[in-house]
Amino acid sequence: FRYQIGVNGKITDRILIISEGSDGMILDALGNIYLSGKGVTIFDKEGIKIGHIDVPEDWVGNLCFGGKNKDVLFITASKSLYKIKMAAKGVE
Repeated sequence: FRYQIGVNGKITDRILIISEGSDGMILDALGNIYLSGKGVTIFDKEGIKIGHIDVPEDWVGNLCFGGKNKDVLFITASKSLYKIKMAAKGVE
């Protein structure tokens, strides 16, 4: 969902932008959304699918950006931990 948070903390203007479920979720510095599940699926901030990273396991549990420049994507899966050098960077 995308929504506004008012000064009183009330959520308004709630809009479903991605209907796909996930186990984990992160954002990159451009606002793209990364969902874990059957691999890693990447959506832009409007909810349009812009990429997918295949992971050779049944399930991806979670993910995060790390490394010195926050440009390494760490992926935890059913049996392994993966890391991928990315062009995108994590949120500062």
